[in-house]
Amino acid sequence: MSRILLVEDHDRLAQLMCKGLMAAGIAVDVVDRIDTAWAAVQQMSYQALVLDRGLPDGDGLILLQKVRNADLGVPCLVLTARDALHDRVEGLDAGADDYLPKPFAMDEMVARVRALLRRPVTFHSLDSCRGDLMLRPEVGALCCDDECVTLAPSELHIMQLLLDKHEEVVRRSALEAAAWGLSEAVTPNALDVALHRIRRKLLAIGSCQRIVNVKGLGYVLREDDASE
Repeated sequence: MSRILLVEDHDRLAQLMCKGLMAAGIAVDVVDRIDTAWAAVQQMSYQALVLDRGLPDGDGLILLQKVRNADLGVPCLVLTARDALHDRVEGLDAGADDYLPKPFAMDEMVARVRALLRRPVTFHSLDSCRGDLMLRPEVGALCCDDECVTLAPSELHIMQLLLDKHEEVVRRSALEAAAWGLSEAVTPNALDVALHRIRRKLLAIGSCQRIVNVKGLGYVLREDDASE
């Protein structure tokens, strides 16, 4: 299932949009501030952003500019009550892929998001390599030399984040957010179960990489001879 980030501070509108998107099979995380949205984008591999301009902590285009400055190609639909030509041009110049003025029909909003999801995305869409491992997100596979194993979506997102962070320790909360999103309730041991499955799969394909628990801090991907 595709997952998008909706940045909208109007609670009722956000609820209606979530309902329409989820009915179309699109999972949604909802935040209402630029700073919260930026933290979410850094943790998650979203397939699209739906971004309101009028937010409590500033113009939503500030977030979009940060995303583009970080070379993240995730497509973005900008929502705004401003319908002047220069406002639309300003949004597109900031890196928006599409622009939808308020008020809008929910069916049109869903159709535009679907169109964005069909576009090729450079954000976390390329193969990731580390040591003897290659993660292939487009087919959901983790490979070591000629041996490959299929990963569940949650496992895929966990491995993507660990590979992207290299030697950096990743907090438990960040791995949970990457695997299941910010809005989905997660049981206390869900991450432990997912990590156990991934560790078994790493052994099955003969990789030297191990997921190491750094006590009190989080998890990191290291060579087999690294000590916990």
